[in-house]
Amino acid sequence: MCDYLKQKYGSLALVAGASEGIGAAFASYLAAAGINLILVARRKEPLKILAHELLEKYKVEVECISCDLADVNAAQQLRDALQGKEINLFVYNAALSYIGAFEKNTIENHNQIAYANMITPMNLMQVFADPMLAKKKGAIILMASLAGFQGSGFLAAYAATKAFNRVLGESLWYEWKDRGVDVIACCAGATSTPNFINTKPEKADFFAPRVQTPEEVVKECFEKLGKQPSFVTGTGNKIASFIMQKLLPRKMAINIMGDTTKKMYRL
Repeated sequence: MCDYLKQKYGSLALVAGASEGIGAAFASYLAAAGINLILVARRKEPLKILAHELLEKYKVEVECISCDLADVNAAQQLRDALQGKEINLFVYNAALSYIGAFEKNTIENHNQIAYANMITPMNLMQVFADPMLAKKKGAIILMASLAGFQGSGFLAAYAATKAFNRVLGESLWYEWKDRGVDVIACCAGATSTPNFINTKPEKADFFAPRVQTPEEVVKECFEKLGKQPSFVTGTGNKIASFIMQKLLPRKMAINIMGDTTKKMYRL
């Protein structure tokens, strides 16, 4: 599978939101495939540590770019920093979230969530897609979330942006599926990333899906890439999503999602 990635898509990947968690797992997977990397995140020090580890272990070229992906000019800043480098495989994992009552967050923070989660990835997809489409070769992975499948109380802005990512990914999968560019929206559930752990969630209900590791999410994503427009990671998440989306009335699904978040975070 690893050799296949390099042969099919090319030798240079950019991972946005790569400093830890799922982004770091994407970077490790791609490095193991012999693909050179450009790692992007706001904090440069964690990137440099990861880059050193990947260089030592896999002998690939790794470049680190510090960029605040919530900045209104982030896409242009990143484009300038790349200096014309052609990206063959683009992974957008970066995301901001706010857990709590919508009205208690600031307008500025809501806007940052919108830029980091929606506007910047959409703009970067436009930038990177042109050369991919011209060569009829490339791949784009957008991280979405189960929170974006229905209204998600106390995660309102985050959930809405993740719904946007899923629909954007699915739409471009259709537009580009016969033009050599594979697009997929990866819809993950709870994953044991540092950000998730730092929110200190209460123990989930007995029937809640198992928390996945970043490596499990990434492995399944590459297994699905090129085969479907979007997917839900993990067996437990797939079952829960099927029940919520297909068997329950939408009002009930929204209530369950909000009640679960309220309980997990003692709201």
